[in-house]
Amino acid sequence: MKKILLIGAGRSSSALIRYLLEQAESRQWEIVIGDVSEASAREKTGAHPRARAIEFDVNDATRREVEVQKSDLIISLLPPHLHHLVAADCVTFKKHFITASYINADMVALHEAAVQNGILILNECGLDPGIDHMSAMEVIDRLQNEGCELVSFKSYTGGLVAPESNDNPWGYKFSWNPRNVILAGQGTACYIRNGQYKYIPYNRLFTDIEKIEVDGCGAFDGYANRDSLAYRHHYNIENIPTLLRGTLRQSGYCRAWDVFVKLGLTDDSYKVEKCETLTYAELVTAFLPASSKKDKLVDAVAAFCGLPSEGEAMTKVLWTGILGEDKISISDASPAMILQDLLEKKWKLQPNDKDMIVMQHQFEFLRKGKPEKLTSSLVVKGEDQLFTAMAKTVGLPLGIAAGLILDGKIQLTGVHIPVMKEIYTPVLKALEEMGIRFEEK
Repeated sequence: MKKILLIGAGRSSSALIRYLLEQAESRQWEIVIGDVSEASAREKTGAHPRARAIEFDVNDATRREVEVQKSDLIISLLPPHLHHLVAADCVTFKKHFITASYINADMVALHEAAVQNGILILNECGLDPGIDHMSAMEVIDRLQNEGCELVSFKSYTGGLVAPESNDNPWGYKFSWNPRNVILAGQGTACYIRNGQYKYIPYNRLFTDIEKIEVDGCGAFDGYANRDSLAYRHHYNIENIPTLLRGTLRQSGYCRAWDVFVKLGLTDDSYKVEKCETLTYAELVTAFLPASSKKDKLVDAVAAFCGLPSEGEAMTKVLWTGILGEDKISISDASPAMILQDLLEKKWKLQPNDKDMIVMQHQFEFLRKGKPEKLTSSLVVKGEDQLFTAMAKTVGLPLGIAAGLILDGKIQLTGVHIPVMKEIYTPVLKALEEMGIRFEEK
């Protein structure tokens, strides 16, 4: 019997745990779910005969090593900065390790030892990153095998709310870690367009957007995401003139979010003094220049951001309550934490709400010297508040890959992301059988 240790039973784990439990009997798996809260883990396992819930503190090195040694494969849904603690133990004890998080220097440093010990450390095997890599590589490899020259590749992904559950002016609700949404885009995004490197600092990110049309879903705002340039190497398209990876939001979202950015409300680097004594309006006023002369706060904010007071962006901002007279409900908090606390109340998925994942790849290439275009799009809707589209598309690739590794169908060793045919072909095939499929045009 093979044992899988899943660490983390949070928001994105529901579909993954359901998949593992469904497969456990026929594939002779034992599933151990570890979480800081044993009760939370037990809630996910229920009374399943092949599942066990445990309290798991990743910083408890002794307990961590014991649980890793008893397992054949570990899936980590921990915060990204903690993965390497478990991955290092996996190398020591020769256990496979999978996560949906971005690869980092700590992981890369484990590559040679992982190869020597015959194990696979697979990163970026969720949605974005994950399904985006696999689906892109399937097309890129196909085009290259047909002798085509790829001249432009753009890829966009959005975790959104389904139209039937869209009841607020932002067209957005939290379906994954709210903190990550608040802090999204900080730093400088970089990509290449027509052979020219482009850099977008955070203060321009949400105004430097493209309109992205997706059949059956309408138009979205697309903004650049992180460092696109690194993927030239991973995708084997080193000399491509245009490469951009981006994020999708409902049309109009980005311009309104830029108000929070310009005000400084997404800053997480310091705490606001005695914030619990302030109203939201007083907080925002504290961020405005002393020269602001408008009588109404909404007019002052609009003038500061160069927007009309009664326009779409300010309507969205007003709806959040950030300009209102309610007291801030948390203490010892950064501006970003205060904004997150407010929006978690406003952007909460209700029990029967459905979220929606939208992904689109845009390829431009030359076939025998003639230009062609291909668009590959994915739309996935969630079932409800628990089994969201986000949980499915993050969790199922992890579960499928885990099974393939334990069955010996993926035999790679070392530290990788899922851009090899050995990984992406069977994972995409399994996802398609579950209704997660791309449409090409």
